Amino acid sequence: MQTLKAVFFAIFMTTCCFAQQESLLIGHGDLVHVSVLEAPELDQHVRVTDNGEIPLIVGGDVKVVGLTPALAAQTIEKTLIGGQYMVNPHVAVTVEQYATQNVSVIGQVRSPGNYPLDTPRTILDVLALAGGLSEAASRNITIERHDTKDRVDVFISNHADVTLANHTIVSPGDTVFVPKADIVYVLGDVNRPGGYPMATNDSKLSTLQAIALAGTTKPSAVPSAAHLIRKQSDGSYADIHLSVAAMQKGKQPDIQLQADDIVYIPFSYLRNMALGISSLVAAASSAAIYQF
Repeated sequence: MQTLKAVFFAIFMTTCCFAQQESLLIGHGDLVHVSVLEAPELDQHVRVTDNGEIPLIVGGDVKVVGLTPALAAQTIEKTLIGGQYMVNPHVAVTVEQYATQNVSVIGQVRSPGNYPLDTPRTILDVLALAGGLSEAASRNITIERHDTKDRVDVFISNHADVTLANHTIVSPGDTVFVPKADIVYVLGDVNRPGGYPMATNDSKLSTLQAIALAGTTKPSAVPSAAHLIRKQSDGSYADIHLSVAAMQKGKQPDIQLQADDIVYIPFSYLRNMALGISSLVAAASSAAIYQF
């Protein structure tokens, strides 16, 4: 008979494990169901207290917050054995209701806010709830766990196969933060002047890559007289001459850009107007942000 009970209990526990993600931890205020196979009278539905404990019918208070249901069950088993209430108990713990049923998605998503979430979902599912990443979103995302406050860094790759294989779990009550990607600006005589997030997998862009994203230079442009406006540590701006034409011909190395760099491609000499650094910085601040 005891063997048969053990078999039934093993099947029950296996079913629970598949039904409930073991990465989801018990939190304050969660409603949990505690059942003891050998003692149905100890079956109880109880909420986790502010102290992170549940009051057992026998055995006193047991701390379960921050534990998976399986670990909580083991803890209760040890409590019953240690208190000499039972010799070999088989305990099952399931979370019937989570105190926090929302997930917060903030930062560079199309619709930031709180979204209903009553079961664990993948990071891609949660981002989809918020409308997906915005044009200016970084690929490096942070998840803060609602109970432990631990932070998990997640990288959303540009490669579909890598991203679709990302099964990082977001739990009810967690917060997902999507920061803004570093941006460079390409202004002047190009087909699509504006700002471009450094949203490559290595978060880098070279001068020629940025110009290519801007639709390349127009026939009327003077790429040999281009400028790189770069902010210095003291807040001032440096005006660096760029011979984009020489870079395109392979005569000069392609320069790696830094966050907030401004690449300016002048118009033809007949149309060119002298633009100061302050004018270019002002133009960059109001430029449209494009997505890759």
